[in-house]
Amino acid sequence: MRKVFVVLTGAGISAESGLKTFRDAGGLWEGYRIEEVATPEAWQRNPRLVLDFYNMRRREVKRAQPNMAHLKLAELERQFDVRIITQNIDDLHERAGSSKVLHLHGEIFKMRSSLHPELIYPIEGDIHPGDCAEDGAQLRPHVVWFGEPVPAMADAIAWVEEADIFAVIGTSLQVYPAAGLLFQLSQHRPDVPVYIVDRQIPDVPIHPGWHLIEQPATRGVAIMADRLLSSYQS
Repeated sequence: MRKVFVVLTGAGISAESGLKTFRDAGGLWEGYRIEEVATPEAWQRNPRLVLDFYNMRRREVKRAQPNMAHLKLAELERQFDVRIITQNIDDLHERAGSSKVLHLHGEIFKMRSSLHPELIYPIEGDIHPGDCAEDGAQLRPHVVWFGEPVPAMADAIAWVEEADIFAVIGTSLQVYPAAGLLFQLSQHRPDVPVYIVDRQIPDVPIHPGWHLIEQPATRGVAIMADRLLSSYQS
């Protein structure tokens, strides 16, 4: 039976595909503050600005291409039961070929009713003011804003509980509850091998025996894959 390899990815893995993050410039994303475009209060205050912002993000994601880190994780499905928990709203893991991807913070190519979160629809173009769901409510991006609950956490925790190997790639481990997945694993299942891949290893408690790979995601994931294959190939 193949080992269950659970991977938590963050903005650092998509940054090498050209997608910027809030943390690139002290909390700014191309001149926008988080409070202006990524909170329920921002939506109530200026929904047109929020729609425009995510319409721009959607166009950027469409132009971006999966990088070697995305592709290498997809390749590892040949040897492992790879399950990717991502904090990213882009679809680069799916386009790279990964078959099990759980989006903690939503998906840029989906939209939903602003009143009933279960009314979700695919979208490729822009969302405009006046575009409504079947319940008559304004459509909004299907993303989890700061201050909103993370419905996918229960599924993420279930995956982590089944992990034989765990990796963290391209995340600062500063955004909760996602960051809590690693700490939950280290407390309750300290026997599970952990790989951390990042340009700068996060400032978190490091356990003895963890594999730290301080490299950009494209290089670091390749190193990690080589080590995994050497350790687990029969």
